[in-house]
Amino acid sequence: MMILIADPYRSGTNDDPVLMEQNLRKLEAVSLPLFRSGHIPLIGEWVAMPLMREAGSKKPGDAAYNEIAYPVADRLLTKCDAVLRLPGASTGADQDVKLATERGLKVFYQLEEILKLKDII
Repeated sequence: MMILIADPYRSGTNDDPVLMEQNLRKLEAVSLPLFRSGHIPLIGEWVAMPLMREAGSKKPGDAAYNEIAYPVADRLLTKCDAVLRLPGASTGADQDVKLATERGLKVFYQLEEILKLKDII
């Protein structure tokens, strides 16, 4: 499956770049186990960050950031099979789950739920 990993990235950071980077590392920490179990992990920021840079974004929440950040996840969800929603308050991650549910995609809340599938398939 192609799985979008949804977790807080900007939420709760007060736009502190160090905290945002820590949140990205948490997202990335589950990507390798997903890959090793046969899936394709995706994180919206992997796609959005270079686009935002090219669009001239200077800080989270500016016009270029808002043009790209959340729409990227929406577009990725048209190609994904599932979402892995990790713990933590996040409007964006909650929106990803809402869109995934509306589109009939699988939503997982623990990495282990997906890793168990390898034994079933």
